[in-house]
Amino acid sequence: MAPRSTTQDPPMSTDPSPLAGGLLIGLSAAMLILLNGRVAGVSGLVANLARPLGGRWLADLAFILGLILGPPLFMRLSGHWPAMRIEAGLPVLILAGILVGFGTRLGSGCTSGHGVCGLARLSPRSLAAVLVFVGTGMLTVAAVRVLS
Repeated sequence: MAPRSTTQDPPMSTDPSPLAGGLLIGLSAAMLILLNGRVAGVSGLVANLARPLGGRWLADLAFILGLILGPPLFMRLSGHWPAMRIEAGLPVLILAGILVGFGTRLGSGCTSGHGVCGLARLSPRSLAAVLVFVGTGMLTVAAVRVLS
C-alpha cells in the first residue's frame, strides 16, 4: 500500500461557481420535467437523438446543445475557460466512454437521470442505482490508489 501524503488538502473553495452550477442543473432538470414531462437523463436524451425525428427530438437536441454550449458561454462571461485536468490518455478515455455507455444501458439511466432527477422524485430504483455507481466509483479510486 502506498504511503499517504503528509501534505494537507487545500481549504475548501468559496468560489460561488459550483453552487451556481448546481442550481442551474436543478433548475434545468425541474423545467424539463415540468414543461416537457421528461426526466433530464442525459444518456436517454442523447440516445433519443439517434431515433427518427419526433415531437421530442427538437427539445432533446436543444437540451443537449445547451450542455455543449455551457463552457463557451462560461468563457464569454468570465473571460477564462473552466479549469479542467485530464490525466488519462486517449485509449483510456475511449474505454471509459464505452464502459459508461454500457453502464447507462445496464442501469437504465445515468447520473443525471438517477442522481439528480430520480433521487428528487424519491425513486427506489434510482437510490439503488446511485448507491451502486457511487460505491463502484469509491472502490475504483481505492483500487487505483493501491495499484499506483
